[in-house]
Amino acid sequence: MSKNRLVILGGGESGVGTAILAQQKGLEVFLSDNGMLRADHRETLLNHHIPFEEGGHSEERVLQADEIVKSPGIPDTTPLMQKVIEKEIRVISEIEFAGRYTAAKMICITGSNGKTTTTSLIWHILKKAGLHVGLAGNIGKSFARQVAEENYDCYVLELSSFQLEGVYDFKADIAVLLNITPDHLDRYDHNLQYYVDAKMRIIRNQKMEDAFIYWIDDPVITREIEKLQPAATCYPFGEKQTTATVGYTANNKMYINTKEHQFDMELELLALEGMHNVYNSLASGIVAKLMDISDEQLRSSLADFQGVPHRLEKVATVRGVQYINDSKATNVNSCWYALQSMRTKTVLILGGTDKGNDYREIEELVRSKVSALIFLGADNSKLHAFFDGKVETICDTSSMEDAVKTAYQLAQKGDAVLLSPCCASFDLFRNYEDRGDQFKECVRRL
Repeated sequence: MSKNRLVILGGGESGVGTAILAQQKGLEVFLSDNGMLRADHRETLLNHHIPFEEGGHSEERVLQADEIVKSPGIPDTTPLMQKVIEKEIRVISEIEFAGRYTAAKMICITGSNGKTTTTSLIWHILKKAGLHVGLAGNIGKSFARQVAEENYDCYVLELSSFQLEGVYDFKADIAVLLNITPDHLDRYDHNLQYYVDAKMRIIRNQKMEDAFIYWIDDPVITREIEKLQPAATCYPFGEKQTTATVGYTANNKMYINTKEHQFDMELELLALEGMHNVYNSLASGIVAKLMDISDEQLRSSLADFQGVPHRLEKVATVRGVQYINDSKATNVNSCWYALQSMRTKTVLILGGTDKGNDYREIEELVRSKVSALIFLGADNSKLHAFFDGKVETICDTSSMEDAVKTAYQLAQKGDAVLLSPCCASFDLFRNYEDRGDQFKECVRRL
């Protein structure tokens, strides 16, 4: 079947980038968005003379496609997608599409938590070492647009489960799987295995000469590896040294031992704090050694990395209270990591769009570390049902300004105020960045 007619559903960063690449490759391209486009995206499409529509889909035109590139945010349950599936039109992700047009090395990272930090850290290490490297996927500028406009030798791609759903022929030269914990279960029919299956597509098409780096202490991952028997060469990492681990910790150091390289570094010299970030540093270090980065360059990059916005980001200390922005914590496990890293009594701001959360995972940490809970959401009933009676002080708020002012009144000198919501942000905010930015702005006005 001809693949000349390409329809792109969704006019965000990935959709517009895909449209630019598709046009460059001579395809007949049409972009359709159910909502209104951002002004800069609209302008880009107009400047490139790419036909598009916004504010609704022309169903007949969409269904004439030979192939569809779908925004990761569009679930298959929408009426239009049901018709696309019924008509058996091939649906792929931007990652699959852009991967067809580049021979660059692909370093791909996924996991329920830590993938943005790890992706950014790997990119930082490689870029600082002088490699011509692009950063894309679920972060930064569209992968497809970079393939169209840049000529990178390798890409570091953060891949969500949604993006991996639409991958078929694409292959990661180096795949990194950090962890798998329940997330986005509303998207996966509240069936964890469907989510796990999407994550495990990261190793799809890999061969023995490719690398698969994973956290060996994760029971879900180890179960799936036993089941799937990956063809790639495996590089597991974990907290303790075993016969299998390539990366591990011992004597307050991290160690990486591959066939070609031995590397070690004192944990206290790592820029990122917390055990979860030791794992992120181990995974990044294994990638670096597979890419022949020198010990000296790797040590320097692991020591001076700045971290990513909205992930345990220290905002300010006001009247002896530290305010920390962890707006990127859109699931319960992310919040668990944040609470585990807290060294003082904490006022915790929680809430948003619940994705099928099970709050039992953080119950013990909340009981031992949290002095007050502030719920910030359009509907806090599920939070109340779980937490009422477990923490002495619980307050409801309906705006970030209200939440920060309430936290200011409740926190004692020496405490911390932590925004780590456990939930998506779409009930009150545009996205988690908007939520985090509003938090920082409100804190700075105190």
